[in-house]
Amino acid sequence: MKAAIILCAIVALSECLLRIPLNKGKTARESLEEQGLWEEYRQQFPYRPMAKFEDFAVGTEQMTNDADLAYFGVISIGTPPQSFRVIFDTGSSNLWVPSVYCSSAACNNHHKFNPSQSSTFRNTGKSLQIQYGTGSMTGFLGTDVVAVGGIQVPHQTFGLSQSEAPFMAHMQADGILGLAFPRLAASGAQTVFNNMVQQGLVQDYFSVYLSSNSATGSEVTFGGYDPSHYTGNLVWIPLSSETYWQITVESMTVNGNVVACNGGCQAIVDTGTSLIVGPNSDISSLNNAVGGASVNCQNIANMPEVTININGHAFTLPASAYVRQSNYYGCSTGFGNGGSSLWILGDVFIRQYYTIFNMSNNYVGLAKAV
Repeated sequence: MKAAIILCAIVALSECLLRIPLNKGKTARESLEEQGLWEEYRQQFPYRPMAKFEDFAVGTEQMTNDADLAYFGVISIGTPPQSFRVIFDTGSSNLWVPSVYCSSAACNNHHKFNPSQSSTFRNTGKSLQIQYGTGSMTGFLGTDVVAVGGIQVPHQTFGLSQSEAPFMAHMQADGILGLAFPRLAASGAQTVFNNMVQQGLVQDYFSVYLSSNSATGSEVTFGGYDPSHYTGNLVWIPLSSETYWQITVESMTVNGNVVACNGGCQAIVDTGTSLIVGPNSDISSLNNAVGGASVNCQNIANMPEVTININGHAFTLPASAYVRQSNYYGCSTGFGNGGSSLWILGDVFIRQYYTIFNMSNNYVGLAKAV
């Protein structure tokens, strides 16, 4: 370990941390914290924007924008590869896809993984159950080669569903690829991104660009970021917790008046949630401040901006960003009740702000998306 500390003095921290042995399922920072070394590193080598190194790959996965409600891309699992559409979800940590052992309606209209057709598949013997806000999936864990964004990730743990909640039948995607922290993973499964980092395949950050109005161009980039997707400077927000990508929000204002999150609140940056979600009373206050949850589609241009104040910076959402227009249901705001004190800054927010998720330094980088 002392040799690794010396090495840190001459190379970038993000590269250095990859050379320090890690325990399975733990980030580089967690390993250092257990040994009482993190604060020493943090003081000697303060955070700085990520450097680029030729030793690492950068993998970009294009995502399909499903009516501004969900974003998914195509990955493959197994040898030979079997392809699946997955939602890239920073609000969960497990990768799972339907399996041939599942007879739920949600599985029957999606691609199913067949372990017998992959020469590299291994059954771990562990069961899996994941609870989402609208239902759950159950199954078991296996390992195999996973390819995402052109990067091959050997020995990757993933879930094979045996039952799925009815709502999943309406998903265009087959499964979910979680991008939150390892400690949030059900059954102690290794996360795809952390596995990439620990194997030295990519640097320890990824970035997300979400298009608007069902346009093409959405992407998630592992080990890199694309300055053409944002304008101005990146603002670095420290994480307040290392399970979700959780940050501290100072307030939410409309026309200079605090209407929600008075005195501060906790929020997670979540690509897997389409709305901005918060406590019922705060959401009611926020909707009232902009004219109601349901609005006149002809009045969007006259509606006020909503400003989310984070770490001394103002992140503003115009009405054109937070109002969803539907040919069937008219216009409504993208602010939804969550019944919890934890806010969710979902796709309504991320479409406006290009986001970099840095796992070793525990920051989220935000810049105005273009």
